[in-house]
Amino acid sequence: MMYFLQGFSIGLAYVAPIGSQNLFVINTGLTQPTKRVYQTAFIVMFFDITLALACFFGVGALMDRFNLLKMAIMLIGSLVLVYMGVTLALAKGSMERKDVNMPLKKVISMACVVTWFNPQALIDGSLLFGAFRASLPPADSSMFILGASCASATWWLGLSTLTHLFGAKLNDKVLRLINIVCGLVILFYGVKLLLNFAVTAGLF
Repeated sequence: MMYFLQGFSIGLAYVAPIGSQNLFVINTGLTQPTKRVYQTAFIVMFFDITLALACFFGVGALMDRFNLLKMAIMLIGSLVLVYMGVTLALAKGSMERKDVNMPLKKVISMACVVTWFNPQALIDGSLLFGAFRASLPPADSSMFILGASCASATWWLGLSTLTHLFGAKLNDKVLRLINIVCGLVILFYGVKLLLNFAVTAGLF
């Protein structure tokens, strides 16, 4: 259960910071009918979870074979997490209105491109989930990624529902608070991973 909760918290902190996906879902929740709101949520959730699984198990398979790669990803991943955490905590949240009135096929293609064809998302996801895979006992890794996947589902469905029902109360201050909380969570796990690396490498 501990690893599930760890995966859930880091998955939530990773997906929640306000970016292009979030703004698209928020604008959909504010302007579109209920059916389209949840169609969009499930589409984004699908691509988000499949990317997390690919990053976790794909990089993990390589790390199982090469211990040097495992150590390198643990170190680089922890440093990336620390950087991401600080950047998010200092970032300003901003509501940006976008036109989301488009055919469902375009929503699917856009969600796919933003997620799977985004080099930054692939790199960050591989380093993030790869670093945690490297630090987890093999028997418990599946609980971690299950928690991260559940976090994605919870976030996208929750964000869609809340913006659809209470969108008028969503403002820059709320988005700023989300960024601060997520940044601090990611920073905490980044420091924890860095300490794990130091212990594994025999520096302590």
